[in-house]
Amino acid sequence: MVLVVVFGVALLVAVLLSGLAARTVLSTSFLFLVGGALVSDGFLGLIHITPDSEIVSVTADLALFAVLLTDGMHVSLPTLRANWRNPARALALGMPLAFVFMALITHFLVGLDWTTSFLVGAVLAPTDPVFASAIVGRREVPAKLRQLLNVESGVNDGLALPVVLVLIAAAGPTAGRAETSPGRIGLELLLGLAFGVVLPLLVNGLVRFPLLGAEPKLQPLLPLATGIILYATCHLTHANPYLAAFSAGAVLAHVSPEAKTSFEPLGEALAELAKFAALLVFGALLTPTLFGDLSWGGYAAVLMAIFLIRPASLLLSLLGTRISRKERLVAAWFGPKGFASVVYGLLVLQSGIPQAEQAFTLIAVCIAFSIIAHSSTDVPIARAFDVDELVGIPDGDSARSRTS
Repeated sequence: MVLVVVFGVALLVAVLLSGLAARTVLSTSFLFLVGGALVSDGFLGLIHITPDSEIVSVTADLALFAVLLTDGMHVSLPTLRANWRNPARALALGMPLAFVFMALITHFLVGLDWTTSFLVGAVLAPTDPVFASAIVGRREVPAKLRQLLNVESGVNDGLALPVVLVLIAAAGPTAGRAETSPGRIGLELLLGLAFGVVLPLLVNGLVRFPLLGAEPKLQPLLPLATGIILYATCHLTHANPYLAAFSAGAVLAHVSPEAKTSFEPLGEALAELAKFAALLVFGALLTPTLFGDLSWGGYAAVLMAIFLIRPASLLLSLLGTRISRKERLVAAWFGPKGFASVVYGLLVLQSGIPQAEQAFTLIAVCIAFSIIAHSSTDVPIARAFDVDELVGIPDGDSARSRTS
């Protein structure tokens, strides 16, 4: 119950400061991250959360699923078909480059063995849709750039998971990990994609069936019910929930624009709540001991991951494209690490492989630095495109809170 009180107080403070955050580098995400750290064992000791606490993996998993579902609804399938090359470059070239570069600096600067170094690279390679949404949600930002970041961050989480599982299996003896054969991993990906496509189509067909249909005030609950069923089904069948969530959002928006419109306010509010809860819980893991356990080489690797590896990887992948120089630079910078990496980092820690704790420490510190760096720079980035307001807000006085 103490955790609930802490969350309520943090939410109240975030709402009260959201107007200021919408116009400055102050970030509501940063407030929850710091709030979680302050009430943890490392400081005030009000809540007691460790990396193996179930609440850590559950909140991160729910937040990632919720954000991917709502972000998928922002994908226009006709537009994506016409502009698929840039996201494909980011996924097929930029992400593998980031994976390899991160593995190299992890091995040489942190001293982890090669397999564990590549495992760290796989965990930190995907960008996070939760924090990328700070840019994706601004319609004043060029559509091509929004589409690139949205699709990249929405799909790369699901693509990274099979690599993470295979590398965990290859890293050494594990603590009761499930089967991680390539065939099983491929099946989980296919099941996730299938569920994400079939379930929204089925629900849409039921809505249009004679005698069935949702009255207007209950219509927002239709996508919510679809998401709940999808989330539970994926976990019961071990299908990939992240690929399922993103594809379901895109399909739902395509086949039922009215459902998307009615669900959008509720969906974004629920996603924000899940995100804030996960940030608070993750912040509780950021104790002085955790930061003290990371070597100077580890801190150098973290800084290079944020300021060098992601920018260089994406800039290389976008060479020869028609995206403007400014858009390429923004896309290259805005590669935050977040809840996908939290979930995968916990898989590494709980696997029991050699060097699991060292790998998780590096991953956790990198995520914390990335959240701070990226969630505090969306306003300056937006201003680079001459954006003075948030999406859909007529004036600064009524600006909604910045949620990054």
